[in-house]
Amino acid sequence: MALQTRMDSGTPHQLFFTTPEQRIALARQRFFEEGTRPSGMVAEPVIQSWMRCTTAHAPVSGGLVLDPVTPSRLHGALNRNRELLAVARQELTSMENSLSGTDCQVLLTDGEGIIVHATHNPHAARASILQKATRLGVNISESAIGTTAPGIVTKTGHACMVLGAEHFHDCLQGFHCAAAPIRDVTGRLAAVLNLSIESRSFGFDAASVIGLYATSIENSLLQAQSRELLLLQFQASPTLLGTPMEALAGITSGGNVAWLNVVAARLLGQQADALPQTVEAVFGLSLAALLRFVRYDNVEAIRLPSGLGVWLKARIVAADGADFKHAIALPPPPAGVTATLPPSLAPSDSTLMAADDATLGEHSRKFIEDTLAACGGNISRAAKTLRVSRGTLYRRLKAWRSKTNVISRSC
Repeated sequence: MALQTRMDSGTPHQLFFTTPEQRIALARQRFFEEGTRPSGMVAEPVIQSWMRCTTAHAPVSGGLVLDPVTPSRLHGALNRNRELLAVARQELTSMENSLSGTDCQVLLTDGEGIIVHATHNPHAARASILQKATRLGVNISESAIGTTAPGIVTKTGHACMVLGAEHFHDCLQGFHCAAAPIRDVTGRLAAVLNLSIESRSFGFDAASVIGLYATSIENSLLQAQSRELLLLQFQASPTLLGTPMEALAGITSGGNVAWLNVVAARLLGQQADALPQTVEAVFGLSLAALLRFVRYDNVEAIRLPSGLGVWLKARIVAADGADFKHAIALPPPPAGVTATLPPSLAPSDSTLMAADDATLGEHSRKFIEDTLAACGGNISRAAKTLRVSRGTLYRRLKAWRSKTNVISRSC
């Protein structure tokens, strides 16, 4: 359908409307009946979606097929998103409890729009279409059911709301939905969190609610996918650490910033496509300097290159889930902080001088091996000194030796 970019001056048009419903109705009239672009009457992502759906020759009055995808495709989607579902479980439960007094349904789709989690809300039983749509395996992408909030998010990667008659198909015009993206450490769209209600409006700020929970799930996913990385948590106020408003960064063993969450990118003035960059360029501190924060449970103050002061915590979680914060060799603690290691196990001057050049993995391994040597090879004593379990230390040493053997054989 060709769209005119201006109104036909010979046709009378209603220039004012008093309700959102009237505004959307006029937008639909101009787009679907008159072929003009209703700019400013509905959000631009909705117009773009209408155009894509129209180009696909989908009739607005056509019926929808809300059957799940094939069992094999659903199994594949659930298997690929196992980690996502595990980290999202707590937030989804919390969200369901918050919305239990409403008629809303919470949906989590994969990046392609296939539902991988759907809440059961007894209050929504009278919502006949919503009950059919909110089942595992149903495809709610734009190509399947036209303009919806989750459909737009899967296409654009940006949060949005679609209200009432903004939905492309006539049969969905009683719906209201709000959706937000969830990204992984690569920046790829991993999932979409959606909130829908049928036959009535939300009655609350659905966009804020969905954005809050989507951010929490995304932060959990980023942290779960950052084993063996140095994870930084920071904000201008320490009270925001551990909340959806905290900034997060993942630092590789070579001292590069691998990823930033949205809050961190804004605080640092960074673009996601500019990564990776060195920690010195982004934070103004070396890897060795940042490693110092791993050993302390309290937050520390640093100043970013922009001059902004922030509060920061750091931690490293091994691939096996062990917290090796006590297995990192660090410079002497600041004044007033008591050292946790005896002098015999303190890092030597040569170790500190080489810290800036050592990778995260090398730095940790050297210190663990030095600790083991100082303990006369006694794994139990070394594990106690490093504050990790004996089994964890044994697995770590075994993995290093296996890797060394593989390299030796290849040479």
